[in-house]
Amino acid sequence: MKNLVSVEWLSENLYNENIFIIDASQSNNKAGLKPKFENLKIKNAHFFDLKKNSDTTNNLPSMLPTQEGFEKSCREMGINKNSQIIVYDNLGVHTSPRVWWMFKAMGHQNSAVLDGGLDAWLENEYATEAITKTDEIIKDDFEGDFEAVFQSQWVKKIDFIKENIQTKKEYIIDARSEGRFNGTAKEPRKGLKSGNIPNSLNLPFQNVLENGKYKSKEELKNIFEKLNIEDKSLVFSCGSGITACIILLAAELVLPNQQKSIYDGSWTEWAQQMLKK
Repeated sequence: MKNLVSVEWLSENLYNENIFIIDASQSNNKAGLKPKFENLKIKNAHFFDLKKNSDTTNNLPSMLPTQEGFEKSCREMGINKNSQIIVYDNLGVHTSPRVWWMFKAMGHQNSAVLDGGLDAWLENEYATEAITKTDEIIKDDFEGDFEAVFQSQWVKKIDFIKENIQTKKEYIIDARSEGRFNGTAKEPRKGLKSGNIPNSLNLPFQNVLENGKYKSKEELKNIFEKLNIEDKSLVFSCGSGITACIILLAAELVLPNQQKSIYDGSWTEWAQQMLKK
């Protein structure tokens, strides 16, 4: 399966028994973005709560859950080993790449992001249904046989980032705004300094999107060429590891042969540990 699919493709495959649609929309976000449409979802979509499906034992936000925890949640949602996962959100493309990456990191390769998300779906007047309170309950009517197998190559920890400052083995690319990256704008999290990881590069996630969709492959190629990232592996970071997945997927679309990962602790962890007062 391709990593990015169109709303036209999903409409044609909406009733395929192996297709499992995930609504990754969240009630709020640090970017301050607001959805055009609320209380609607794509027909047959299942709600995925990023907060509940993160490592709740960690004081850092949105951290990847354990293999066992992720497997349990997916089974309760009714996901199977042969499920073709399609993830979307109600902000065009925002949180959906994070969930797509989570499935990759847990060994499920058959997953894709819906380009344009709910907005593009509604623009085409495809089938929707109202969101009810029960949609936010993870458990489905039956349990799936999904199996998670953690793939460590998709995730980087702070010790690697520290070491990489010296070795420069991999490029670190930060998805936050230019102001936050340069330290001229405040971080949205209280008490957190802005700035950047030494030797990292800046690519604000908005730069790879246009009207809620990914830019063309030609445009994305030009964006990454300007970063002069050669053939090294790429590590993506942001505030908490969510919007970093947006630019990771953009890179995956045009640089499929370069290894990619997410610094899961991202700037929140780095600033807390490395920029202590």
